[in-house]
This record gives sequence, structure tokens and C-alpha cells, in this order.
Amino acid sequence: MADRGSVAIVSTTFAFSLTPDDITFFSANGWLLTNPLSTVDAQEVQKWVSEIHDWPMNVDESTWLHYQEMTVHGARLCRTENFTPFHEGMYQLLRQGALLEIASQLMGETAVLYKEKINYKLAGGAGYSPHQDAPAYPFVNNHISCMVAVDDATVENGCLEVVSQCHSEVLLMDNKGCIAPELVSTFTWEPVELKAGQVLWFHSRTPHRSGPNNSSRDRRALYPTYNALSEGDLRNAYYEQKLREFSEQAATGDTVRVSLIGDFEGKPV
Repeated sequence: MADRGSVAIVSTTFAFSLTPDDITFFSANGWLLTNPLSTVDAQEVQKWVSEIHDWPMNVDESTWLHYQEMTVHGARLCRTENFTPFHEGMYQLLRQGALLEIASQLMGETAVLYKEKINYKLAGGAGYSPHQDAPAYPFVNNHISCMVAVDDATVENGCLEVVSQCHSEVLLMDNKGCIAPELVSTFTWEPVELKAGQVLWFHSRTPHRSGPNNSSRDRRALYPTYNALSEGDLRNAYYEQKLREFSEQAATGDTVRVSLIGDFEGKPV
């Protein structure tokens, strides 16, 4: 079993208050850039992500979930999910600290962690097709996610791109569950470059995408997703549903299956 970790962050255990302008901006645009982590916090997160990256491949369905992709550098880890039960620092960061507080403020009610993942996007790693998260997240209507930049995110290494003021409904999709190509070309895509430790929030219906990592350096990001507690604490139900669907439906196609939709563009190992 992996080490749960012994170092707890400090500043994120305290409340973090958004301004009314922040909440208005998010409501209007479907995304918001925030700075709730200190430099020390950001360094701790970098260390924790490295620890989790080095955990062994999936022991069984009761542990964390590692996924790999094939790159020009060979087989490399592309994602880890379901890790907070096995890492004390990540548990506190995502389920007790300022990120939970911000999610609650954006929702206007108490939030709870719905799921968590690390997208590694190591040098040579693939990107993600234009999509909305909502079709991949069952059981509840509204979710809010954030991207915690573990490393600097730039256009060259595949930062997130978002579409503003387009989060009122689920859009027309292709057969992979991604946004239909005829819509993608009509949107204005805004690259959001982040410094390590910055946090980009986005609604589950905000269109977003990211390119491959064309740089020589890794670009890792942490993605917790939250839902309103009034709709239920559904984290376990989400992972049970995902594992059930993965076991019942054989993987097909030429990309790695990491989600309930086919947004990831990585090649299978």
C-alpha cells in the first residue's frame, strides 16, 4: 500500500474568500482564475504528485487508478484517479481546505468532492479534444472543476483553453461524447496560461480543450471536481459506476480510455 504522506499543508486549511466580482465573473463566463495556494503549498503539491506518480500500477479496483499512454518516449503515465483515500496531504488539500471553500462559494452552497485526477501530460503527452465535462459525470446536474497547475502551464506544453459565456447547456456531441466539430470551429478559444500553484475554475458545461505537450518538460495538473452536498456525497458512486462501465465495455479505437467520454487523444500502450 502506498504511503498516505505525513506533511499537511497549512494555508489551505483556512478560509479563502472570493470577492463579489469573482463570483459575478464566474457566473457570466463559466471560469475563474484564482491564487489560493502559497508558494510553500505549491511546492508541497509538486512533491505529492511525484509521490503518487511513483506508486505501482493498479493493485486492484479498490485502490488508485493509473492510466498509461504511448508517446515518442515510450509508455508513460497519463492519469491517476481515486488517490485521496491513500494520501493524507491530498485528502486535506482537496476535501478540507480552501479549494472546497472556493467551490462552495461558487455554488452558493456547501460543496463536496465528487472525483479527483492528476493529468500528467509528460513531455510528448497527448491533449484532450474539445468537450464539456457534464456528459462524463453522472448522478448530479451541476459540477465545478478546477485545474491546479502543478507545473507552469503554457501554450507550448498544452495549457487549458476555454470558451467564455457558453455554459448554459450541454452542446451537440459527436460519437465520442465530445463537442461536435461543426460547433468547435464557431467558438473563440482562450488559452489560459498558469504559473505553478495557480488554480483555474470552470463549470462542468464550460467547453474546454488542451493540446499536446510539445515542450521538453513535463506539465502536470491536478483536477478535483465538486458537486453540491445537497445532491449527495457521490464520490464512491462515481468510481463504482466508472469501473462498472469500463468492465462491461471493451476498450476500442486508437486512443486510451480514461473517461466515460472519449476526449483523451493519447495512444494505447
